[in-house]
Amino acid sequence: MGWWIGFGHELAVTAVDVLPIAGILFGFQLLVIRRPVPQLKSVLTGFAYVLIGLTLFLQGLDQALFPLGKLMARQLTDPAFIFAGLDHIPATIGWRDYLWVYLFAFAIGFSTTIAEPSLIAVALKAEAVSGGTISVWGLRVAVAIGVAIGIALGAYRIVTGTPLHWYIIAGYVVVIAQTLRAPKTIVALAYDSGGVTTSTVTVPLVTALGLGLAGTVPGRSVLIDGFGLIAFASLFPIMSVMGYAQLSEWRRRRHAAHDAEARRN
Repeated sequence: MGWWIGFGHELAVTAVDVLPIAGILFGFQLLVIRRPVPQLKSVLTGFAYVLIGLTLFLQGLDQALFPLGKLMARQLTDPAFIFAGLDHIPATIGWRDYLWVYLFAFAIGFSTTIAEPSLIAVALKAEAVSGGTISVWGLRVAVAIGVAIGIALGAYRIVTGTPLHWYIIAGYVVVIAQTLRAPKTIVALAYDSGGVTTSTVTVPLVTALGLGLAGTVPGRSVLIDGFGLIAFASLFPIMSVMGYAQLSEWRRRRHAAHDAEARRN
């Protein structure tokens, strides 16, 4: 009974959030375009699915993903786990002792991004528009590697307590340099790839991981150090996608030069 009450409350809150979107869509269709909504029954059914799906998703976040992310952070930073097998636990823990934290951050960043519905949708569109030049899996893996590296580096930042802006400024300097040299056809897609990663699957787990780490690593503030992982997850895919395009372009030119030399000989 308690679950149904919670579900009903969450459903009402979600409906309030979704209603403005529906109002804008229907308002433009009826008042600006001045045409009836095509397949109205199907559209209304779809909105109902969205409401129920979002509500169940938010319930799942509260009951599973957020607690699980914090639990993993707490267990991986537990001195008893870090120094398992030693006769005594040292008084201080250095950043090198958190290797499993960095590996877990890398793995969770990669796996959640590969499963990100927004990224899959963008990759499918990119492949269709490019005529197959940009492959779905090539783009998804490139973005996932970028997110994984970003989350791992973000976890290192939380452990060491270094300022966030150092990494962000340095990262965007690299992005600007890549933008000037990367193939023009990939630049806009690379920037968009940084946005699609921060969606339904990645954000909850990454946020929970950051807050969990900041709450368990000695000397860290949840408010100051716990947030910021999403910034890494948005920045590094831009680098990885442009890097992937630059590498592909270099290989293409190398093969073209090799073929031209072979024809001359």
